[in-house]
Amino acid sequence: MTSDQLLLFLPAAALVAASPGANNLLSLINGARAGLRPTVFSLLGRLTAFAILIGLVAAGLGALLAASELAFTIVKWLGVAYLTYLGIKLWFSRDLDLGETETHDGNVWRLARKEFLVAITNPKAILLFTAFLPQFVVPGTEAATQLLWLGAIYLPIEVCAACLYATAGSRVRKLRLTPPRVRLLNRTAGGMMLSAAALLASSRRAA
Repeated sequence: MTSDQLLLFLPAAALVAASPGANNLLSLINGARAGLRPTVFSLLGRLTAFAILIGLVAAGLGALLAASELAFTIVKWLGVAYLTYLGIKLWFSRDLDLGETETHDGNVWRLARKEFLVAITNPKAILLFTAFLPQFVVPGTEAATQLLWLGAIYLPIEVCAACLYATAGSRVRKLRLTPPRVRLLNRTAGGMMLSAAALLASSRRAA
């Protein structure tokens, strides 16, 4: 991998990682409801999902999802269903905390599982890796190896961007919120998640 290749890839990857999306929205919500530390630990779920997707792209299976209307539709509606479930659950929640304490292990793993499921059921993620990473592959070299290297570089950039969203959410948590404001926060978060579900439902496979 050349220095020129990295100079092009790093800023582009930072923009992609920082863009609003279902997972970054989830980190924002988790930061507000569970605190910064468990939200940061929960990113292990997202990284696991993204690592799987990058591996699939390097293996050539990403192109199958990009080309198959049926595969895209199945994954898309699984993602819509899960985001809708999270949105409705948040909307009707009356509490701010997701667990008994901020450092409860079970709470952290529940958050990580949500991160994983949101990432792995979002067809836009694998289509993003299918369309984005190959742009930085040098022609005439082993594409699969380069894709894996690019993916390995992208993952820590994704973590940094997610931590910014989690930090922003945790700032809200530190405010002294009255019960009506807690309900307003939960309904706002639920509405944002339902909006993400609606956007995913309206997405179309690239021709």
